[in-house]
Amino acid sequence: MAETALDIEGLDSGQRAELFGEFQKNTRQLEDWFSVRCRQQGSELRLIGEPEAVRMARACLERFIEYARQGVLTERKVAETLMMSKNRQHPDEFTASVKLKKTLILPRSRQQNAYLEAISRHDINFGIGPAGTGKTWLAVAKAVEALEQEQVSRLVLTRPAVEAGEKLGFLPGDLAQKVDPYLRPVYDALYEMLGFDKVEKLIARHVIEVAPLAYMRGRTLNHAFVILDEAQNTTPQQMKMFLTRVGFGSRAVITGDITQTDLPGRQASGLQQVLKILESVGGIGFTHFTTRDVVRHPLVQSIVEAYERHESHPD
Repeated sequence: MAETALDIEGLDSGQRAELFGEFQKNTRQLEDWFSVRCRQQGSELRLIGEPEAVRMARACLERFIEYARQGVLTERKVAETLMMSKNRQHPDEFTASVKLKKTLILPRSRQQNAYLEAISRHDINFGIGPAGTGKTWLAVAKAVEALEQEQVSRLVLTRPAVEAGEKLGFLPGDLAQKVDPYLRPVYDALYEMLGFDKVEKLIARHVIEVAPLAYMRGRTLNHAFVILDEAQNTTPQQMKMFLTRVGFGSRAVITGDITQTDLPGRQASGLQQVLKILESVGGIGFTHFTTRDVVRHPLVQSIVEAYERHESHPD
């Protein structure tokens, strides 16, 4: 067993309350996540456990203390810090960022960092991996950044109109209105980054367009930042159609999870096929995420890993 101590004497009562969390929730999560014991002795926090577990827990707790000192140790920060520490990743390693007027967005894993760098370098990028890895969120962030810096004149956000367990035909409205609820994560990201009123004004002025993939046919998108979300549900023909819409001064990001295809029958996924077709084509970025890059609640990473183990060994 190993033991280490961290000094918290410099924290005032409010900062200490933030560090420990309500009913010591934060330090309890630390104990559960790394299988260590965390004990307060005066002005010190002591960690006890296996040497490697203590080392990782200490790195995590040091960040907790720094965030508490800054007054920013939110529940989300706790979750992100737990995951980065367990995955042996530190934000000091990351060089990419997204600078928006309202906020600064930083990567939370090495692959997120690589993804942001690839989007900055290449006109066409693919982000492939499981839910919760930030593929769509970061793509929207880079799109908003490009719009605010006047690198593009509009944003086009689209996805295939595939029934993911629900029947679109029973929903009211035309095709755009039927697909609209499926694009809610994109709207949520836009609202958080730009504000509700501004997003609605930009949509009314057609600076931001959110539409089903079918509406892209026959168009050429110049000076636009185009995001194709849920691309695993495109057919090969739809994927080819989308990629050939990209015009001058435009940038495209295609996101998807090839393990969650909702295409009917044994229909081939356009995303899975295009990865093989374009693998030798220069000037295109490919970023592959894994469960180590999941940045939602810590349990989400464990859930995704459990499903992967089950699908690999169903018996």
